[in-house]
Formats: sequence, C-alpha cells, structure tokens
Amino acid sequence: MSVTKGSSGLIKVGSSTVAEVKSYSIDETADTIESTSMGDSAKTFESSLTSFSGSVECHYDDADTTGQVAMSIGSTITLNLYPEGDTAGDTYYSGSAVITGKTVSGSHDGLVEASISFQGSGALTITTV
Repeated sequence: MSVTKGSSGLIKVGSSTVAEVKSYSIDETADTIESTSMGDSAKTFESSLTSFSGSVECHYDDADTTGQVAMSIGSTITLNLYPEGDTAGDTYYSGSAVITGKTVSGSHDGLVEASISFQGSGALTITTV
C-alpha cells in the first residue's frame, strides 16, 4: 500500500509556491440529473456538471507577495495543488479558482494564521509533474 505524508505537499499560485502552508482541502462534486421514466421501479440518475472548491490554511506571511498576498479576495488565480510534492512523476491538481474568502486570526499565545477559501471556475485537471 502506498501512503503519502501530508508534509510532502505544497500549493502554488501559478508557478509560485505559497509560503507557510499548514493544511489544505479540495472538494470535487458532480451534479446529477434524474432520468427516471414512467414505469421504472427505481430512480435513475445521470452525471452532469462538475465543480471544485476548497481552502488553504497558513501561518500568516505578508511578505509572501506571489503566494498568500496574491490570493486576495475576489482575485482569480491558477491554483496548483501538489499532495506528493512537485518532483517528476508526482500527481497534482490544477485549475482556475476565485478567492471567495480570507480570514486572518491570532491569539496572545499563538501565531497569526490565515485561512483562504476558493471556488473553482471551470474544470479541475489531475495530471503528473
């Protein structure tokens, strides 16, 4: 069985690596259309449009102008998510995404953190480096 450590992953905005990433998530969904006909004894469905969305959690870094700062609210970016890293043969996800939210938070006994959410625009592709 093959396993991948989360610490191997990285996120890029275009070709620029996002600094201080702690975690990420990407969710893919497909709509369905009911295709049940009169006389059928069970409902049937067909696949329809697909979409993706997700989030990136980081230690806040305002000096990361090509990564965290480039992921400003309302901007459209090319998102590249590498669960295994970016060496030859590694699988990664790529797509255009609109930044839909950004939260910066901190506490007296912790680091300042940023949470960035995105909504895909168009297809998500899965390919290898």
